[in-house]
Amino acid sequence: MATKSHFLDTSGESDPVWIHTEPYSNRPQFKPITEDIKTDVCVIGSGIAGITVSYELVQRGVKVVMLEAREILSGESGRTSGHLSFGIDSGFSELASKRGQDAAQLAADSHIYAINRVGEISKELGIDCEYRQLPGYDISQYERGQDGHDDDVKEFKEEVKKMNELGIKASYQEGFAIRGWDGKVDQRDAVTYPGQATFHPTKYLLGVLKWLTEQPNFQCYTRSRVMSVEPKGLLNKEVKVGTESGHTVTCTNAVEATCIPLQKLSVVAELEYYRTYCIAIRVPKGSIEDCLLYDSMDPYHYVRFTACDDKDDYLVIGGNDHKVGQEGEDGRYAELESWVRDRFTQAGSVDYKWSGQVFEPVDYSAFIGKNQGQSNVYICTGDFGNGLTHGTLAGKLIADEIMGLHNEWSKLYNPKRIPPLSKIPGMIAHDVQINAQYKRFLQSDIKDIEDLVPGTGGVLNPTTKTPMAVYKDEDGKVFKFSALCPHMKGVVCWNGAEKSWDCPVHGSRFGHDGVGIMGPAKGNLPPADEAAETLLKQGSAA
Repeated sequence: MATKSHFLDTSGESDPVWIHTEPYSNRPQFKPITEDIKTDVCVIGSGIAGITVSYELVQRGVKVVMLEAREILSGESGRTSGHLSFGIDSGFSELASKRGQDAAQLAADSHIYAINRVGEISKELGIDCEYRQLPGYDISQYERGQDGHDDDVKEFKEEVKKMNELGIKASYQEGFAIRGWDGKVDQRDAVTYPGQATFHPTKYLLGVLKWLTEQPNFQCYTRSRVMSVEPKGLLNKEVKVGTESGHTVTCTNAVEATCIPLQKLSVVAELEYYRTYCIAIRVPKGSIEDCLLYDSMDPYHYVRFTACDDKDDYLVIGGNDHKVGQEGEDGRYAELESWVRDRFTQAGSVDYKWSGQVFEPVDYSAFIGKNQGQSNVYICTGDFGNGLTHGTLAGKLIADEIMGLHNEWSKLYNPKRIPPLSKIPGMIAHDVQINAQYKRFLQSDIKDIEDLVPGTGGVLNPTTKTPMAVYKDEDGKVFKFSALCPHMKGVVCWNGAEKSWDCPVHGSRFGHDGVGIMGPAKGNLPPADEAAETLLKQGSAA
């Protein structure tokens, strides 16, 4: 029997902490699509955006068909750090300066709604998912007395003022220290704000999905990779969603809840793509204050806690982001561990290490709503490090728009918006940097396949032939794929931390066995020899 690819369950070789109490084996199994179907709405993707949009629509009596390319929760929602926060990456002051006070207010209102909505749904459906509200703290990356600490404090006070203007109860507390921080590093002083939350993301989403599967107006199909989403019919009043198997879902509206839309450019070119890293480290239960914690580093560290066992909790810390395919892990896990141990001396073993993907819009706001140039295809992308709240608020916003209801949030998140003039230079610089990644056509990671250590990969780039992505498994068997990303023909890079092929142009990713695990590329990495073709078929079909 063929061995199932690990990349069908998650988008990396590593496993996130969430499987500690909710293993992959607990997830429901669905069948692939085997016939053409007609429905009201087709939702593509089974992460928090797809599941929440489906929930909000099904509750309103809409017939929904969900399609997932791999298994349920195999994308970024299963690899999140589990923060539910209104603390957007740009800060409300920066957002207000670039897009106006009204935009900042809409951002605050919508994220606060999302935090509370997760709590409401978990209570309504009786989902035991560790949901709890708790305070958030922002601290300086610098110790007291160091250059930079006072500058951070000044920015903190400005942000508190803006948050108060938006109706958020935030305050700056000089000398504030987190209970349990017993290390010598002195980063006291903090912005404090109540009303944040955290939860076990996969327990929550599996609970919502369980409710959905009990409804007569919901269907779900996995291992049903979508290859096309095209408006059809008279005046394009219906959408044809085509799958890799050749079967079609015909619907009135389609929702691409796929982290990134499955298309060439448009909003794809208005995002920056980052890898972010997390570890889960044991700490004695109750020894550290239960909170959400962020420092001012760029990229910043972020901390939360989740259950481990009767003796310990897990402190989950993340950070050390870098652009997809342009750097490697290079000690990032070790830095996260050192950061924790320097501040919380009771920290024990590191049991989980994993990474995820973040999508940053150039104008500080996600793209949620009708896609550019289309009237009945909706998208949700540009999570800006807040994918859980964006995915939750997308449920209401997209459901309202499909039902023809006015929603004020569309002013902020409309994918058809024109970026502010102040962001144009940054967008041009971003495009230049992205296009520079095509330099990979002139580079080779290895000179010979023999250079590869078992369990690793690299691009072999003969000057007279197409670049090849070569993977050597633990037994020394070699598999060759095209190194050209199917999206825009960027040359992929080997990601040693996740044993994947990552495109540095627009962030598409593929397992070492070629399985497509992240768009905007729609399909798998094309095999270049019989061994790779067999590996891809076996892993995908198992």
